[in-house]
Amino acid sequence: MKVLLLKDPKDKDSGPDPYIKELGSYSLEATLIPVLSFEFTSLDSLFEKLSHPECYGGLVFTSPRALEAIKICLKEKSKKEVEEIGLIPQGEKAGNAEKLAEYICSREKPNSSALLFPCGALKREVLPTVLREKGIPLESLTVYQTTQHPDLQESLSSYFSQQGIPASVAFFSPSGVKFCLQHIQKLSGDLINQVKFTAIGPSTAEALQGAGIAVSCTAGSPTPQDLAAAIHTALHPHNYSVPH
Repeated sequence: MKVLLLKDPKDKDSGPDPYIKELGSYSLEATLIPVLSFEFTSLDSLFEKLSHPECYGGLVFTSPRALEAIKICLKEKSKKEVEEIGLIPQGEKAGNAEKLAEYICSREKPNSSALLFPCGALKREVLPTVLREKGIPLESLTVYQTTQHPDLQESLSSYFSQQGIPASVAFFSPSGVKFCLQHIQKLSGDLINQVKFTAIGPSTAEALQGAGIAVSCTAGSPTPQDLAAAIHTALHPHNYSVPH
């Protein structure tokens, strides 16, 4: 059975993509199609803020792109290679904005130094709203814009013409829903009802439901293992076997 994953492939240097590998353990044939392109912005402002670490109580990251913006910023501005920033992450198992906000509130005192939040232009307001209500200062700075990948339409058309209708399509962000769903509906035609639609997390599931799509399953946490298990269960509802 075929699964279409609407996400960027993992860096080639680090071996096979973990989502393809994990789905393969359930005998599911997965294909990746990159959906998004990112354009970095405000790197001068970001560098200025990073130059004054004493002003901030910490950094908040909710996407790999925000971390990439900081790496680019340091490489460009400090004129030397910075492979790893050396930050020690906390709260990485939160999984969504609500749980991350809860984690931050449990550790930060009201009216302490502001947390710096490099983010995308399409960020949800859950995290800033919860922290504001708790009196924990958060300074947001938009450091990247999200646009549609230039090859998206062509890649989708090519996949459907060569591979046919997949058993499941997995979405990894609300932006992915926005950019892909109409193309997939058009390419699937009358067979759209055979496709199991999967979401990596609650906000992506909400975006699909908002577009009138029945979500077959949502990953328990945004990991290859949980997504693969959710898709396997959705495709085989009466067979709960685990991969060998």
